[in-house]
Amino acid sequence: MGNNIVTVDNHKLQQEQIQQVRTPRRSTDYQQIALYKDVNPLDWEDWHWQVKHRICAKEELTQVIKITPPEEAGLRKAAGRLSLAITPYWATLMDAEDPACPLRRQAVPVADEFAVSPHEMVDPCAEDRDSPAPHLVHRYPDRVLLLATEHCAMYCRHCTRRRLVGDNEKEEINPAQRFDAAVEYIKSNRKIRDVLISGGDPLVLEDDEIENLLKKIRAISHVEFLRIGTRVPVTLPQRITEKLVNTLKKYSPLWISIHFNHPKEITKRCKIACDMLSDSGIPLGSQTVLLKGINDRPYIMKKLMHELLQIRVRPYYIYQCDPVRGTQHFRTPVATGINIMEKLRGHTSGYAVPVYVIDGPGGGGKIPVGPNYILSQAKGKYVLRNYKGKIYTYLE
Repeated sequence: MGNNIVTVDNHKLQQEQIQQVRTPRRSTDYQQIALYKDVNPLDWEDWHWQVKHRICAKEELTQVIKITPPEEAGLRKAAGRLSLAITPYWATLMDAEDPACPLRRQAVPVADEFAVSPHEMVDPCAEDRDSPAPHLVHRYPDRVLLLATEHCAMYCRHCTRRRLVGDNEKEEINPAQRFDAAVEYIKSNRKIRDVLISGGDPLVLEDDEIENLLKKIRAISHVEFLRIGTRVPVTLPQRITEKLVNTLKKYSPLWISIHFNHPKEITKRCKIACDMLSDSGIPLGSQTVLLKGINDRPYIMKKLMHELLQIRVRPYYIYQCDPVRGTQHFRTPVATGINIMEKLRGHTSGYAVPVYVIDGPGGGGKIPVGPNYILSQAKGKYVLRNYKGKIYTYLE
């Protein structure tokens, strides 16, 4: 089954990573960082080692970056669910000196995270309201969202599900049966043809846990389509192993949506992970959150979309950052997103143009937003403008 799977040769991997020039500090340079100077390369490539040695305390972080006062204040308050957790791999990609580094800003708490604006909500997408069974969200008629875990490889500071996601010490009773009610609900509703497995990040589960869940869902006759939402190829590419890819491949058709936010996330190591998935026949799409000071410039977003296509990841969505508590410093005006779409549509390949959406606060679902190309319409006559601003008339 795995004949066409790309395996990771450690020597080849190290040679390829040496050529990476996207960031001030490369993941192959990890032994130059005091925290990782004695790490064996084989350990570095072990995803379990990466998870076990995540940076979860200020004392460790100070060995990787020069912490600023706003970051220090954020670290003091970052406790509970969405506490600090950064994989060693991601840590090596952060700029040690620049607090505006787009990768550092997504991973390191700052004081602004604890300033809550009046319109922010704990659950802006009303997922808890639309949950007919534990771990399940049913909003759209023919599809459901299954939240397979509360954990991620790294905890992004703009997380929409910060009410759920993080290191929770509480142990669940009968973990092997935790999805039974959700699976029974899907079985009982024949309108459901599409199941999205997300979390947290479902790919931080062990291979057998992932397979058990996929097997249960694939056994439901009216489920036509499986999807996985993940950030693992970006924050923990070592997790994409030959065994995992062979497991996923068995449950085709299965699509994977990967959360990318900035071109610097697309490293040589990330590309290897995506290649392994693509070469196994799994289609890949991207989901990007529009973040102030990170990717809110049209040229950055265009570069991201172009580089995604180069690693065979189809741009799918750009999300307006949800009004979740503690994310005001990340949100841009909607006009910023519309301007980005204006600079993409017609100015680059159609494959490089995602859909810009706002998730309607209070459970309204994804609402497409974009530039207005229809100037007027009446009695079968449409006045349109193109991407250059030229006016055209279409008669029905």
